[in-house]
Amino acid sequence: MSDVVRSTRKDYAKGALNNADLPQNPMRLLSQWLEEAAQADPEDYNAMCVATQGLSGGMNGRIVLLRALEGDCLRFFTNYESEKGKELLASPEIACVFFWKELERQVRVRGHATPSSDAVSDAYFASRPRDSQIGAWASRQSQPGEEAQLTERIQTYQAKFQEETAIPRPPFWGGFDVAIHEIEFWQGRPSRLHNRYRYTKSSSDWAVERLDP
Repeated sequence: MSDVVRSTRKDYAKGALNNADLPQNPMRLLSQWLEEAAQADPEDYNAMCVATQGLSGGMNGRIVLLRALEGDCLRFFTNYESEKGKELLASPEIACVFFWKELERQVRVRGHATPSSDAVSDAYFASRPRDSQIGAWASRQSQPGEEAQLTERIQTYQAKFQEETAIPRPPFWGGFDVAIHEIEFWQGRPSRLHNRYRYTKSSSDWAVERLDP
């Protein structure tokens, strides 16, 4: 396996990103790239890696799904009592990464995460499938436990809400809004000479600079 990993190579040549292609507001480009990624991979185009500061030091990363792009913010949803939920509530600085293999593109984001409003979290929770709503109540996300215990809690909440037309949102579950202050667009190019541009937000506008590959 080590020889395979060491020798596997790919030359990126599907696209280019030039200074002339860059809008003043990077959110326009992110929205465009998301739309193009959705055409290439309708199921997983909104998957992103989220990195957070661990409660006892170090960093943690995991894949979540982007659920909204509003203004200069990304939004995703989680259990606030999960590992990432606790970490973001304690230290809201966050890094997010999108990678679209089919398009040979990557986007890196740095920002500040705050809990979404109750109205936003309620509306999204109401849109989820009923089984996912039950699962949100039953799962003690990130905590050790036996499968049988989870199954028992699922059955308990199924019974509890069986007469309910609408299942309420758990108070420990909701969204995070990531206010972006830095975003980098990466387009793969031949010979590892990739196109990279980084936007940084000031008090009133965005500044952009080219980065060497």
